[in-house]
Amino acid sequence: MNIRLHKNATTTPARRFHIQSLPLSVAKLSAKLGVLEDTIRRWRGCDSVEDRPHTDHRLQTTLTPAQEAVVIAVRKTLWLPLDDLLVVVRKFIHEGMSRSALHRLLVRHGVFRQPVEACDKPGHKPFKTCKPGFVHVDVKYLPQMPDETTRRYLFVAIDRATRWVDIAIHPNKSAALARAFLKALAKACPIKITRLLTENEPQAK
Repeated sequence: MNIRLHKNATTTPARRFHIQSLPLSVAKLSAKLGVLEDTIRRWRGCDSVEDRPHTDHRLQTTLTPAQEAVVIAVRKTLWLPLDDLLVVVRKFIHEGMSRSALHRLLVRHGVFRQPVEACDKPGHKPFKTCKPGFVHVDVKYLPQMPDETTRRYLFVAIDRATRWVDIAIHPNKSAALARAFLKALAKACPIKITRLLTENEPQAK
């Protein structure tokens, strides 16, 4: 049988067999074979003498396709800097999201670099010129996933000055759900909302 040893292996299959079969204490066996006691304990807990692959076979995706769709929708709606977007993703979508994984996701979907037209939309003041309390609200379609029968809607709100963000996902954009989102928004927002702004005309609170 052709056995491949790990390049940093300190024991051979024969030594591993002795470790598993000899009725000596860990300390005595360590001295007898000239290996660390941790090595003795590790191989005594194994049921074979072969090196196991060091690659994790449980390859886990950080986000589901549905979660990725939400991240991309938030990115295209708000165009937050990477670090600000990471805060939003960790709060609302996946608390274990890493900065590098988010960066790769944006690059993969072609939305890492902010388009020029997103920097200065007609009719919108730059965030820095607005006082806290000017909250922009938007609703976006989310792509329908293979396991879904209908499309969902992403409700997004952002305070222009502080960039505080609130998001919610609903099955439709009915008036009742819109009211529920605004009610929850008013309760969650740490800033007194003085004006709600939409893609069309600003509406006083």
